[in-house]
Amino acid sequence: MPVHEDNILVLDFGSQYTQLIARRVREFSVYSEILPFNASLEEIRAFGPKGIILSGGPSSVYAEGAPLPDPGVFELGVPVLGICYGMQLITRHFGGEVGAAASREFGRAEVTVDRPAGLFDTLGRSTTVWMSHGDRIERAPEGFVPIAHTDNAPVAAFAHEGRRVFGLQFHPEVVHTPEGTTMLENFAFGVCGVKPTWTMASFVETETERIRETAGDAGVICALSGGVDSSVAAVLVNRAIGERLTCIFVDNGLLRAGEAERVVATFQHMGLKLVHVDASKRFLSRLAGVIDPEAKRKIIGNTFIDVFHDEAVKLEGVRFLVQGTLYPDVIESVSFKGPSATIKTHHNVGGLPEDLKFSLIEPFRELFKDEVRAIGRELGVPHEIITRQPFPGPGLAIRVLGEVTPERVALLQRADAIVLEEVKAAGLYESIWQSFAVLLPVQTVGVMGDERTYESVIVLRAVHSVDGMTADWVHLPYDLLGAISNRIINEVRGVNRVCYDISSKPPSTIEWE
Repeated sequence: MPVHEDNILVLDFGSQYTQLIARRVREFSVYSEILPFNASLEEIRAFGPKGIILSGGPSSVYAEGAPLPDPGVFELGVPVLGICYGMQLITRHFGGEVGAAASREFGRAEVTVDRPAGLFDTLGRSTTVWMSHGDRIERAPEGFVPIAHTDNAPVAAFAHEGRRVFGLQFHPEVVHTPEGTTMLENFAFGVCGVKPTWTMASFVETETERIRETAGDAGVICALSGGVDSSVAAVLVNRAIGERLTCIFVDNGLLRAGEAERVVATFQHMGLKLVHVDASKRFLSRLAGVIDPEAKRKIIGNTFIDVFHDEAVKLEGVRFLVQGTLYPDVIESVSFKGPSATIKTHHNVGGLPEDLKFSLIEPFRELFKDEVRAIGRELGVPHEIITRQPFPGPGLAIRVLGEVTPERVALLQRADAIVLEEVKAAGLYESIWQSFAVLLPVQTVGVMGDERTYESVIVLRAVHSVDGMTADWVHLPYDLLGAISNRIINEVRGVNRVCYDISSKPPSTIEWE
């Protein structure tokens, strides 16, 4: 990971909002990264932070096994901001007192600002914030001055100007704290003194040079899927090394209807060197009889590498493989002793074999999806690719619940095509993060033409998200849901029931597997 001179480090204590902190900071053109709360002091020093933010979390600081950072974090001489649990952690570390709140606070609250300076510079005497805590600060540590309060929390924020250590009992990173962005800006620029050097234009220039230096004179292959991440990665690497990049597009038999033809036509038109491999029979035969989602992901990841190796040996001097791995992929695939556990193995992160024949080039490993889209615009990637909804690396294999067979994939392809056609016709495609169909491994009784049927169930899924780390289900219009349901049942033979998934992430994930 390249070192960024001006950056803010976020230590994760298990809050569902942790990734939002890093995203908010990046919106100021300041680089921010997340490390687990138990990162070693050496790792933290190596990152070279200009400031550190301690996230919230579900624990009580006095509970057995409560997550605690290396105490040396407070002796690094850089500003520290604790949010919610992070503030309570600071209180405990410096000898203050944390206790159970008389009345727990969850939701909006009005905070009275006692000192409209520092974190609260340019704010008024009162501001709306988002609370989410059951403990509160009973007594601030010595040297820490209360700078805000609520009716329920006598110390809703505090500051130790000498140490440059601050605490907020509420969450400034969420949209429900309207002036939270200003508070984080005040911390980043006013307290930490960072400069806004994290821009996509600067990233393109820096990463182009890094790719050239990494690849040297070697050949490079790119795992091109036609999605936003791999497409923009291919264009960026092509910018760096030109003809030494060969893009390999694998039709794994798990793509959406007509997708293979569209991808080949688009990238040949863009002038990239493209090899099209139809490996659908290879993938589907290896998936035969497999039901476990993790097993599916591992099989698909390993098969991809096998296919790339088979194609690479036909090329001279290939030493590197380009992947469009994103930062959320990395976060979700990292498991450590603490509040965040592995949710799933991402095919770009945890599914690669140990004897990988190529070294990886992952230019977007530190980026969120919207940052990759911004890079795509910077590089002139076609609009239809930049605005394309995310599609999982394992493809329809994790949307065909249960066994993956050619027949079940074909059924889902037809249903999924109808979903996308209707969402686009309604003018909602670009405003929705993902909209798709899922095929369940169950059958239900229905009636068609006065006859009893016993056929498959399709579930519709549509979510709003910014980076895939959290997501809310979309309140699709009833007439749109009705149109999709009617078309699927009438046009897709083998389906007699359509349902709509109204769960959010968390507690659910976006994909069903």
